[in-house]
Parts: sequence; C-alpha cells; structure tokens
Amino acid sequence: MKITLKIWRQANKNTAGSMHSYQLDDVSEEMSFLEMLDLLNEHLTATDEEPIAFDYDCREGICGMCGIVINGSPHGRYESPVPTTTCQLHMRNFHDGDVIEVEPWRAGAFPVVKDLVVDRSAFDRIIQAGGFISVNTGAAPEAHSTPAPKRLADRAFDAATCIGCGACVAACPNGSGMLFTSAKITHLANLPQGQPERHRRVKAMVAAHDENGFGGCQNIGECAAVCPKEIPLESIAQLNRDLIVSLFRGDGKAE
Repeated sequence: MKITLKIWRQANKNTAGSMHSYQLDDVSEEMSFLEMLDLLNEHLTATDEEPIAFDYDCREGICGMCGIVINGSPHGRYESPVPTTTCQLHMRNFHDGDVIEVEPWRAGAFPVVKDLVVDRSAFDRIIQAGGFISVNTGAAPEAHSTPAPKRLADRAFDAATCIGCGACVAACPNGSGMLFTSAKITHLANLPQGQPERHRRVKAMVAAHDENGFGGCQNIGECAAVCPKEIPLESIAQLNRDLIVSLFRGDGKAE
C-alpha cells in the first residue's frame, strides 16, 4: 500500500514548525499506525535524515503515551464502534493512495517538545493538587472492611480507567482538561476513602486545571467522543456538583 504522510516537524519548543511530506510505498495493512511510523523512521535514518520524534510506551492501548492527531482527530477516529489509542489503530483503516495528516496535540497547556511529542506534565500538576487520599501508613486494611455500594463502586471504576492521554484536551475547541480532571475527581468522590478530603480536593484540582492554562468547559462533548476509555461526559457533572457544594461550604470539610 502506498501512502503520503504530511507530518508536523518542529525541532524544539522555541522554533517554528511546519508540515513535511513523505512517501511510503511498502505499508502493510496489518501494521499498526506506530509501526508505520517506525517504518518511515527506518527510511529516514537510512538516508541520514532526522527521524520523527513521537511518544509511545506500552503499545497495548493502556498507557496513552501515543497520542497524536490523525486527519484532524485525536488518536484517529477509525476503529468503530469504540474509540482507540493511536497504537491500536491499524493501517487497514486506510486505503492505497491516501494522504494522512499527522500532528501533535494542539493545546496551550501541552507545548510541543519536538515533532509529535508534547509536554503533558500539566496533568501531573493537577493530580499533585488533589488526586490522592491521605491514609495512615502500616498494614493494608482488609479488603471488605470499608464497604462501597456497587453502583458507586462501578462509577468509581469507570472513572479510574482514564489513562491521561490528553485526547480530550486536543479535541476540545477550548483546550479544556475537564474530562480528565473530572475523571480523577469522580473516581475518589464515589469511594468511602475519598470522602474526608472530597471538597478540598475538587477546589484544589479545578484551581490547578485553570492555573496550568487549560480552557473553560462548555459541555460540547468532543472530549467524551474521542476518549479511548469512554469516560462519560456525566463525570463533569459530578465535578460541577462537588465544586458548587465546596464553594458554599467554605470550610473545605466533607459533608
């Protein structure tokens, strides 16, 4: 299969970038998208050209490191009916002669480091602000000593599947990170262990979200549409409810 790739090249965060075109004539439809980029880098290395920098780690759809924008959609919206990560997107979704545009995440909070690599440490700072619980150290408690209703446990588990890839930010016209932030808040807000710091947590994490340059949420829904772990939009409603309660309470204590 022959394809043409138009890929964003940028030497570092202080230089301007631009799209560069590359032709590949030996692409197998069984390749993953990242394997196709590996093939391109092999060709570039063989001709003494600088290989394209891109993020990846597990290549199993687990870590979220592989995030890039493919033909205008974060991770590439091809693997129907469930969204996927870039590493799990396969070249069988494309056709001979296709022109594929590949760009990094586009968001003010995610500055480009090089080529397709962006700095997502803003997510880390949101977690540091409150995405944890404070517990006494020592022996782990017995698993059933703190019961949780199944409905809430299921909601907590669904929210906890967020891998922090940043597709939600890249898809949002405002560059908002509210789906990520709400997933971390919803995860702990539905568990007994998360109650003592529940309302201090939401205020601290939303403040960190805003301080790190993310845009405001207008509930457009593109974030949930591209999320590879299908974090529901209703998790943002959970965040908003907790934030309103925390602002009225003022003392930062749980109910």
